[in-house]
Amino acid sequence: MTSSCIAYADCFSGISGDMFLGALIHCGLSEELLNDELVKLNLEGYSLTIDHTRTNGIGGIKVDVHGTPQQQFRHLSSIKTILQNSSLDQRIIASSIEVFNEIARAEAKVHDIDIEKVHFHEVGAIDTIIDVVGTVAGLHHLGVRKLYCSPVPSPRGFVECAHGRLPLPAPAVCEILTGVPCYGVAHSQELVTPTGAALLKVLTTEFRSMPPMIITSTGYGAGSHILPGNQPNLFRLILGTSVQPEEHQEVEIIETHLDDWSPESFPYLCDQLFRDGALDVSLAPIQMKKGRPGFLLKIICPLHLAAVLRRLVFEETTSIGLRYHREYRQTLPRRIVQVKTPWGKLAAKEVETPGGTRVYPEYEECRRIAEKFNIPLQQVYDQVKKETTPS
Repeated sequence: MTSSCIAYADCFSGISGDMFLGALIHCGLSEELLNDELVKLNLEGYSLTIDHTRTNGIGGIKVDVHGTPQQQFRHLSSIKTILQNSSLDQRIIASSIEVFNEIARAEAKVHDIDIEKVHFHEVGAIDTIIDVVGTVAGLHHLGVRKLYCSPVPSPRGFVECAHGRLPLPAPAVCEILTGVPCYGVAHSQELVTPTGAALLKVLTTEFRSMPPMIITSTGYGAGSHILPGNQPNLFRLILGTSVQPEEHQEVEIIETHLDDWSPESFPYLCDQLFRDGALDVSLAPIQMKKGRPGFLLKIICPLHLAAVLRRLVFEETTSIGLRYHREYRQTLPRRIVQVKTPWGKLAAKEVETPGGTRVYPEYEECRRIAEKFNIPLQQVYDQVKKETTPS
C-alpha cells in the first residue's frame, strides 16, 4: 500500500485565482503563513481581505485583494523580475513563473503579438500576482505532491474586459485549456478566468475523476457573482492521502470483431502485443451477422500503452474499427519463486490469496523440464504441487 499527500480540484462552478486561494485557506492554510509568504514579494500598495461566507448553506472563504485605483500594468519580464528578486522558495518562484508564462503565451497567440509585448492588463494587476503566488505557496506549504482536477465547465455569453466585449469562454481561456477536458454549460457568466485556467494547466498532474484517497480536509473558495438556478458559485478543493493498492489498476480494454482474418497469425499477434506491453490477450469464436463465423479479439493493457496497441491491431489484423473503454481490475499479489524438484530448480508463481498462499507452476518452465528429461508434463506439475503443499 502506497500513499502521499494529494489534492483534488472540483470545478463544478468553475475556477479563478481568488477562489483557489480561498479554498486553500479553508483547507487549513494559515493566514499568517500566507501573509509571511506574500511579504517576500516586496510589493506595496495592496491589502488582503479574507472573509468567511455562506453559499447555499455551505461555508467557504472569500478572498479579495485591494490595490490602488491605478494599478500598474506589467509585461511578463517585469513580473518575472518581481518573482526572481523575491525571497520565496525557488520551487514556488519557478511554478509561479510557469503560470504567468502560460497566460502570456495564450494572450500572445490570441492577439497575434510577441510574448514579450503582451500587456497583462487585469492579470498584470497586483491582485493576480497575489492569487498566483498565494496558491502556489499554499499548495507547497500544505505538502500537496500531486494535484488532480475535474473536467472544466465552459459557459456561453460575453464578458467585458480591457480589450472590449469578448465571447465566453474568453479567448485566452480557450487557448490555455487546449488539451484539457471541458464540457459545455448553459450559464452566461464567466466561470473560468485566465488565472484560474493557467493555475490548473500548470499545476495539475491529471484531469480525471476523483482518485482513490482518504480525505483529510475539504475547502471551498467563494466566487463573486450569483449563478442562475441557485447553483453555488464555489470552487471545492479536497485534500487527502492517496490510497493506491499495488494490485489495483485502471486498465483499458480494447476489442474488435474479425470475420475476414486468418487466426493462424494469432500467436504472432500475441507476441507483438505482449512485447509492446499488453497485460492479457484473448481470442474467442463468435457468430457474426449473416451467420458468418468470426472472432472476438480482446486486449487488456495499461492506459499509457493503449494508443500503441490499438495501432498495432490495425497493422496486424483486418480490423477497420475498435472499441475501447476503461475498467478497474484487481489482481492478487504474486511473485516468482524457485521450487526444488528432482530435476533441479523450477520457477513458479506464488500468489497470496484470501485463503492463504498458493504456488502455481509456470507452463513454460514445466514444459522445459518435461522435454529435457523426456517425462510427462503432468508428472512435472504433480511434483511441483507435492513440493509446495504443506505437509
